[in-house]
Amino acid sequence: MKDQILLSTSKLLPILDRKLIELLSSLTPDEWNAQTVAKRWKVKDVASHLLDGNLRGLSITRDHYFGEQAEHIHTFGDLVSFLNDLNMIWTNATRRLSPAVLTQLLESTGKQYSAFLQTLDPDEDALLSVAWAGHQKSPNSFHIAREYTEKFLHQQQIRDAVGKPGIMTREFYYPFIHTLMFALPHTFRNVEAKAGTIVSLIVSGTVGGQWNIIKSKDGWELNTEKGDCAEAIVKIDPDTAWKLFSKSWSPDDAMDKVEIKGTESLGHQVLKMVSVMA
Repeated sequence: MKDQILLSTSKLLPILDRKLIELLSSLTPDEWNAQTVAKRWKVKDVASHLLDGNLRGLSITRDHYFGEQAEHIHTFGDLVSFLNDLNMIWTNATRRLSPAVLTQLLESTGKQYSAFLQTLDPDEDALLSVAWAGHQKSPNSFHIAREYTEKFLHQQQIRDAVGKPGIMTREFYYPFIHTLMFALPHTFRNVEAKAGTIVSLIVSGTVGGQWNIIKSKDGWELNTEKGDCAEAIVKIDPDTAWKLFSKSWSPDDAMDKVEIKGTESLGHQVLKMVSVMA
């Protein structure tokens, strides 16, 4: 059965982009310079990174032009380091661009990228797999959902920094957090447990939900059915969840905001989930 939540992100992308342009157009000079939860980046840096995502996405997936080649990549850590270097080179170079120029470029490239993504067959293999979910191959539907999480996350970082809510709603947040949960089985790939063991993660409030992983003979599998027989249950609020699973906060930063019931070692493993690449 196709995951309808993942499929919904294609239509949400242009709406999310419009909300971004409205947000950026409302910012004062001081707000453009505000510090975000991403420790190295201020608001303008995050906006610049979003522009890089549009331009790189168009160049790679539409034009099949990769630019810098990822050489000497032997481990997941090597890939993360490569991407971090790309990100910092870009944000440093675009500090010479004005907020107005960044906003205009985001508006035009966002429309182009969203339109292109909607032309992709959701069932075909994506050009780029979603490595943080442990995939060697990913369908386009998951690639598009991953792009949605990037756009949601970075817009929310800006909104969080300047105190302007707007996307922490069921419509926008639930597809974001649901997509992140596909990293949960991969997070447990080296965790031994007897077959049938269930670990549940609950994101509280009307924007959240419950996700479970179940141990089978082939590994850990994700589902969203509610159950009461979990070996460990982790409950977390929506704000903490997006910050923790994007590496903006460490598990230690989040511990006083998290409730763990059952086997603590399994609960603490949940908090190690990272659903971003860099």
